[in-house]
Amino acid sequence: MYIIVGLGNPGRDYENTRHNIGFEAIDRLADRNHIAMGEKKHKAIIGKGFVAGQKTVLVKPQTYMNLSGESVRDVINYYKIDEREQLIVVSDDISLQPGQLRIRKKGSAGGHNGLKNIILQLGHDEFPRVRIGVGEKPSGFDLADYVLGHFQKEEREVMEESAGRAAEAIEMMITDGPDKAMNQFNHRKD
Repeated sequence: MYIIVGLGNPGRDYENTRHNIGFEAIDRLADRNHIAMGEKKHKAIIGKGFVAGQKTVLVKPQTYMNLSGESVRDVINYYKIDEREQLIVVSDDISLQPGQLRIRKKGSAGGHNGLKNIILQLGHDEFPRVRIGVGEKPSGFDLADYVLGHFQKEEREVMEESAGRAAEAIEMMITDGPDKAMNQFNHRKD
C-alpha cells in the first residue's frame, strides 16, 4: 500500500496558486487512475484506489500548509505503513525553475513549511518526495505573497504539464522504485 500526499492549502482562494501544485499533481494522479477524491477523513480529502497496480490512498491535507504533518501523521497511523518506503509527498519548490521535477528519497525541508511540519510530526526526513519547481521569487517580493500568488498565464500551461509529469513520476516510483524515477525525471526543464 502507498500513501501519496500532495501539499497545498484548502479553499477557493488558494486554487491555482504556486503553493497548491501538490494538490494539482494529486488531482492528475487521481484522474489518470480513476480514483474519486472526496472522502473527508484524517484532516484531509482522500481517495482510495489503485496506482500502478498497488493499493493507494491519495491525500490532500486540509490543515493548511504549515500543519500538513498533522494530517500525514493521522493517515500513517491509521493505515500503519512504513513511511520510509510507502509514503510519497508532492510539494512546490521555489529553488527549481517552473515545471522542473526533483525526486528525492529523503532530505531536509529546504525551507518549505509543509515539509518542515511533516518532518517534525514523523521525527525524521527519510520519506520519498517529488518537488515541482514554481520558480524563484522575484527580488523585492514577500515569499508568502509569491507562493500564495497565482501563476501567470504563460506559466499555467507549463505547470499543468508538470503536474502530469509528476503523476507519471509517482507511478514509476511505485513500479520501478525511486532510483529509476530520479534518473528519468530529475533533469533541468528546457
